[in-house]
Amino acid sequence: MAKVLEFKLPDLGEGLTEAEIVRWLVEVGDVVAIDQPVVEVETAKAMVEVPCPYGGVVTARFGEEGTELPVGSPLLTVAVGAPEGSSGSGEDSGSGTESSGGSGNVLVGYGTGAPAARRRRIRPDRLDRPVTEAPVSAAPVVEPPVLEAPVVKVLVADAAVSEGPVPVVSPLVRRLARQHDIDLRRLAGSGPDGLILRADVDRAIRTAEETATATAHAARTQAKTQAQAPAAAVAGAPNGVSAAPAAERIPLRGVRGAVADKLSRSRTEIPDATCWVDADATELMTVRAAMNAATGPSAGPKVSVLALLARICTAALARFPELNSTVDTEAREIVRLPGVHLGFAAQTERGLVVPVVRDAHTRNAESIGAEIARLTELARTGKLSPAQLTGGTFTLNNYGVFGVDGSTPIINHPEAAMLGVGRIMPKPWVHQGELAVRQVVQLSLTFDHRVCDGGTAGGFLRYVADCVEQPAVLLRTL
Repeated sequence: MAKVLEFKLPDLGEGLTEAEIVRWLVEVGDVVAIDQPVVEVETAKAMVEVPCPYGGVVTARFGEEGTELPVGSPLLTVAVGAPEGSSGSGEDSGSGTESSGGSGNVLVGYGTGAPAARRRRIRPDRLDRPVTEAPVSAAPVVEPPVLEAPVVKVLVADAAVSEGPVPVVSPLVRRLARQHDIDLRRLAGSGPDGLILRADVDRAIRTAEETATATAHAARTQAKTQAQAPAAAVAGAPNGVSAAPAAERIPLRGVRGAVADKLSRSRTEIPDATCWVDADATELMTVRAAMNAATGPSAGPKVSVLALLARICTAALARFPELNSTVDTEAREIVRLPGVHLGFAAQTERGLVVPVVRDAHTRNAESIGAEIARLTELARTGKLSPAQLTGGTFTLNNYGVFGVDGSTPIINHPEAAMLGVGRIMPKPWVHQGELAVRQVVQLSLTFDHRVCDGGTAGGFLRYVADCVEQPAVLLRTL
């Protein structure tokens, strides 16, 4: 005899409490292997494929694509065991439980190593009932006529909704309930051990139809009463003017919701301040062109402007470690962080994300550039893991790609500072006592005033500007 086990949305880590169903990877009736991905969900951090720790036949799915579920909510139920070829006796049913146990793993890449099974369909009517019911004989289940079934009870109190698998064997009953929006968890079955029969669903449908009819009649009565009331409320409206369209409401969830929460928390908790400076980036652009034009043994991958700015940031943070810190509000302490995990803002179709280059202080410009390129590609395809989006200690925001010169960025909580970079464009500039056209960029630093004063922030920004204007300054720290 098979057992029906319920798989709930697991804790995906990083403090995530909910996820949105993006795409189901299995259908009801599919055979799944242990740790096979069954659903793709979107959290506030990334897209994640969730594997099922049980192997067996999918008997039910909970939630349509686009539904947002909290952690711990049922995702699907799986009939585990060997329903085909079973004699139906208690001895035979016990022999199949050992192979049907779950792995206990919930994250992709941490499975048991069981070989992936080819997806196939079986007839759902071969599934046995849940473990809480009496053993089912090998004979097919025959549902009693509608007239012979006792009266079904419809549970309406939320507290009375049953937990665990729904006691339904027939896929016809499930399909009938789904077509009429009947919640099987709110039905008390009239079959053996509470089994929900078709007669129970039919009675629930009739009850719902009677309720809908009564509601529609009440609505028509109310509309008729309102139509007979004086039209003084609309008398002042000009002829031919239609009512204003309703405003569109967009839920704040997924990446957009996570960004909203983090930025709101940053503005609420962090007393930030911003300073900025214009810098002549002509020499930096010349050095980059020379690096990328090198041939022979000294040649290498192309180095981006963002990679050079990131390397400048790590050198500046070594001089001003106050800005590579965070504030422990409960302990009322400033926590100086030993390493630099550099985040960089990336705009994707899913919204703004901040991938993190780990141990950026140990990397050169070429290594940082390669890691930025790799993480950017993952961000564009939506394959960044939560670990690659968290743990940053300082953020570099290149908003110049949007064609703007300056900004006052919001600190990426719980970090202490963020460097913003505007577009690099030709501008009139006094160079060596003469007016010339130079490549000018605006740099802005937003910092947490709790970790340092303006002198430290100004010193950091000035050092960054000096490295941009005179890249040879970086040779001191290489």
